Amino acid sequence: MSGHNKWSQIKHKKDITDAKKSKVFSKLVRFISVEAKLAKGDLNAPGLRSAIEKAKKVNMPSENIERAIKKASEPGTQMESITYEAYGPGGVGIIIETLTESRNRTAQEIKHILTKNGFVLASIGSVVWSFNKEKTNEGMVWKPNMFIPASDEDLTLLDKLVDDLEENDDVQDVYTNAE
Repeated sequence: MSGHNKWSQIKHKKDITDAKKSKVFSKLVRFISVEAKLAKGDLNAPGLRSAIEKAKKVNMPSENIERAIKKASEPGTQMESITYEAYGPGGVGIIIETLTESRNRTAQEIKHILTKNGFVLASIGSVVWSFNKEKTNEGMVWKPNMFIPASDEDLTLLDKLVDDLEENDDVQDVYTNAE
């Protein structure tokens, strides 16, 4: 029986885990790059230090971290942090934080993902009012002021939407106020 040996099974599983690692590493490289630019390469800056700690928690190789810092210290493309707002299933508020070098490309990709799932971007400030930005051990995060009750069907749609958004390389975090 061809194709049914142990190596094929191991290779398939390894490909899946490598793809997941690659996705996480690429997001962390972007995060480290932005923090390194803000800190001007100073490894003692709190933002850069927390980004490095975050990368080490997921076992990112040190040489990848150093390469990201070195690349960010060179003049060139400018990474930009952009926050998008949307309303999801059942009126649930969604905040999408991105990190990108191309504002237009990212906006179109976010719009496409939302449209594909039957939703649209909200205007600036229409969702943020129901959240507070708080400092935690992991940096600044959005905490909901109020929660929106969601049915099981709405939660299923919301999970699919959040998964689709997180598949995008530019998306760093997605916050909702679903109960």
